[in-house]
Amino acid sequence: MRFLRRSLVGLFLLSLTVGVLAMAGSTFYSALQDRWAKESTARPRKERVFAVNVLTAQMGDVTPEMIAFGEVRSQRVLDVRSLAAGVIVTLADGFVEGGTVKAGEALVHIDPQNARDAKFRATSDLAEAAAEVSEAAAALQLAGDEVKAAQGQAELRLRALTRQQDLRSRGVGTDAAVEAAELAEAVARQAVLARRQALLQAEARGSKAATRHERQEVNLAEAVRRVSDTRITAAFDGTLSGVSAVKGGVVSKNERLAQLIDTKALEVSFRVSTSQYARLLDANGALTKAPVDVVLDVFGVDMLAQGRVSRESAAVGEGLTGRLLFAKLTRPRGFRPGDFVTVRIKEPVLSDVIRLPASAVDAAGTVLLLGDGDRVEQASVEVLRKQGDDVLVRSSAIEGHEVIAERSPLLGVGIKVRPIRKDDAAMNEPEMLELTEARRAKLIAFVEASQRMPEEAKARMLAQLAKPRVPARTVERIESRMGG
Repeated sequence: MRFLRRSLVGLFLLSLTVGVLAMAGSTFYSALQDRWAKESTARPRKERVFAVNVLTAQMGDVTPEMIAFGEVRSQRVLDVRSLAAGVIVTLADGFVEGGTVKAGEALVHIDPQNARDAKFRATSDLAEAAAEVSEAAAALQLAGDEVKAAQGQAELRLRALTRQQDLRSRGVGTDAAVEAAELAEAVARQAVLARRQALLQAEARGSKAATRHERQEVNLAEAVRRVSDTRITAAFDGTLSGVSAVKGGVVSKNERLAQLIDTKALEVSFRVSTSQYARLLDANGALTKAPVDVVLDVFGVDMLAQGRVSRESAAVGEGLTGRLLFAKLTRPRGFRPGDFVTVRIKEPVLSDVIRLPASAVDAAGTVLLLGDGDRVEQASVEVLRKQGDDVLVRSSAIEGHEVIAERSPLLGVGIKVRPIRKDDAAMNEPEMLELTEARRAKLIAFVEASQRMPEEAKARMLAQLAKPRVPARTVERIESRMGG
């Protein structure tokens, strides 16, 4: 019992001692806090400086470019159609999809037998018509001679009648003789009328024969043309597309066999806005022959052709806006009708303008300048054109000054900045290498096959290797791992 009582007393004294020590520590800490509160040691604040990219505003003459998208088309597209029906007996070797042909080259030959038979019949009919014309001419001449003979007989009968009347007036002739002479004279006149009627019939027959002869000449010419229609030739140099004819196939009249496209006479059609169209007009309101660059992007390889604006569409079109323009291409190497291309139209030269990054100008048309003591100043500019990621501005107040290339909400008038110029930035740029295809493929294969490389680092390296120029540090890092 005594041991238990002493143990409890010792535990009580220990607890009391810990409590007193805790109270003393709390009192000491409170006293320190009060002292710290009374003795405030406020540190002087340091001005924050922002690093900015700057460039010098230089005024000069710039040729703006407007960007549009259009489609390449041919100025000459001809449907090759059959002018006669029949069986195809001959096809040119180049009469295939994509085949090139020359002007006047025979492309298709359709069986001409039916056309030749029709020509033979037309020739025979023309010969018959010519014979009929000759016969009608002879009959006409004979009818004319008969009319002359009848007129001569009538004149004789008339003189006989006059003589009998004279004899009767002198008392020598008789009335019966006069009547007989009158009757003979009337018969002679009737014969003249009959011969004239026969002459008119001969003339009509000759006219009909001449008309039939002309008609047969037309029929023969048509038959000759039908024979020539069985042979189809190329109207101009070009390339064939949409070929559907085969040797031995039966075609009908006016059936389309292919399409002949002149791949050298190419143009591009593109649409611009009304404001862009207004910038291409001269002082008289006529469309200028502005030069254009046509670019076809084929897996990173740009095919380029030059040309000039040639004409514009006559109407805007229902539901459309802007203007449809056409530009004729010169030496369109590699282009084909149907290509979707980018068109860069060169506008008239702008004088006394400054090219700045678009990020340097805000919506209000102001820029930030590097002033005295590397502090920010603000100036207003007139925005003239947008050129991709750049803008063309005009302002004499910023010429020769350094302009901040990228605006930021943290920047304002009076803020101190640390300028980074182009020469300084170029010194810090990493060294870039242009790799051969074999070396690039080897590096890509190693990165893709690596098991110990994190996926994030692998994706970053593959993205760098896909670019034309690769950082030298990345190449060295991969090749060192390949060597290890």
